Amino acid sequence: MITIDEIRSFNRFYTRRIGLLEEGLSSSPFSLVEARVLYELARGERGTAADLCRALDMDKAHLSRVLSRLRSRDLVSAEPSPRHAKHRLLSLTEAGRAAFAALERGTRDQMRAVLSPLDPEASTRLSGAMGAIRSILDRPAAQPDRAFTLRAPRIGDLGWVVHRQAALYAEEYGWDWRFEGLVAEIVGRFVAEFDGEKEQAWIAERHGAVVGSIFLVRGDEDGVGKLRLLYVEPSARGLGIGAALTKTCIERAKACGYRKLVLWTNDVLVAARRIYQAAGFKLVAEEKHHSFGHDLVGQNWALDLQS
Repeated sequence: MITIDEIRSFNRFYTRRIGLLEEGLSSSPFSLVEARVLYELARGERGTAADLCRALDMDKAHLSRVLSRLRSRDLVSAEPSPRHAKHRLLSLTEAGRAAFAALERGTRDQMRAVLSPLDPEASTRLSGAMGAIRSILDRPAAQPDRAFTLRAPRIGDLGWVVHRQAALYAEEYGWDWRFEGLVAEIVGRFVAEFDGEKEQAWIAERHGAVVGSIFLVRGDEDGVGKLRLLYVEPSARGLGIGAALTKTCIERAKACGYRKLVLWTNDVLVAARRIYQAAGFKLVAEEKHHSFGHDLVGQNWALDLQS
């Protein structure tokens, strides 16, 4: 779970990285608060100081001092409202519009300098991360965000799947490095012998991060496919991702012409077994074995795709 110290550390890094701690924002004569006021007024919607206070969620006295400074520099004007004589409508003067235009150019140049070193993949990750932060913090606490997508693997995903499965099973079940070797072997064989007509893999993604996977591979006999390497990150469990991955794998197996889909698991993986049962898989065999540093009960499950 994220901690207050982590948030404060990120805030310190970000404000330093984009220059918010400098005396003038984007090498301008304006503070961050003054720039925000200019931005709101530059949007062209004339309103009162109370309107501006609500839009910026600012203390009334603080905003009054900022407006006073901007008016003293002939950047902001106030005129009586035609609808209510006691209300004063705020707007930028000609000098204010020129000052904001210069500020906007400086801000965009500064952002381009930050973004220009990033390659397309890094830019995409950054955009996804910013969207995730905004989505998470904006949504009401009573309405959890359940959004996720399933997609084909990209460069780096398969290595990440090996790493995460090994790390998670070590943490949750105490399995040793030999399980990582098994996962690496399955993924390596999938890549080396990939058959696009009979095999596929899917990555579950949420807010730009990989949160799960599943693989469809050829079985040991004709007409039989194997479901392999289903996993879901702890932070994304309970959202239906495991069921969605399994359903997608089953639908693809049918489209590939498989008559049966099989899988191997262990009885300690209770959550995964529930997903398989809900999808229609039947337990066909069990066998005790010692693997990954533990005594386990391996299970073979099968789904008839022609019924």
